[in-house]
Amino acid sequence: MSLVLASASPRRLDLLARLGVTPAAVDPADIDESARPRELPLPHARRLAAEKAAVVSARHPHAMVLACDTVVACGRRILPKADDERTAHACLTLLSGRRHRVHSAVTLIDSEGRARHRESTSVLAFKRLSPSEIDAYVQGGEWRGKAGGYAIQGFAESFVRSLAGSHSGVIGLPLFETRALLVAAGVLLG
Repeated sequence: MSLVLASASPRRLDLLARLGVTPAAVDPADIDESARPRELPLPHARRLAAEKAAVVSARHPHAMVLACDTVVACGRRILPKADDERTAHACLTLLSGRRHRVHSAVTLIDSEGRARHRESTSVLAFKRLSPSEIDAYVQGGEWRGKAGGYAIQGFAESFVRSLAGSHSGVIGLPLFETRALLVAAGVLLG
């Protein structure tokens, strides 16, 4: 049974390898990830994971397709993927000294076209960041393309005062939930 990872993220590929799984192909969905009006963070993550899986499944009709989406939220506000220094700086300023949630939704579509879904929500608290800490982090560039403007697997982990939930989910693929999907589909032994 071939498995297709519907993601271009090298972090998701590395996390999947921790489960002993190497996908037969990597095929990013490349969908519009904009939030709909009044869409809340967790439903947004669920919808995007399901849409990514559906798009890639249509291109690989006899394969299993695994897709994930990770959303960083401060209250009901969905933080963007930081594509420029201004956005990264704004995200880190907002998260400084505050708790926030990271929602990761995973969808697996099997070779019969059945979709299974799992999700993970983690609660993180950042220490209060000084303007110079934010500036130094932004200058380092780890934030590029990262939801909420930070990468927990890098230097930003030193900003995390507490984390309740899935560390791998904050990186981008919650391993407990992903493993459960793969066991249910017969890819991994239970």
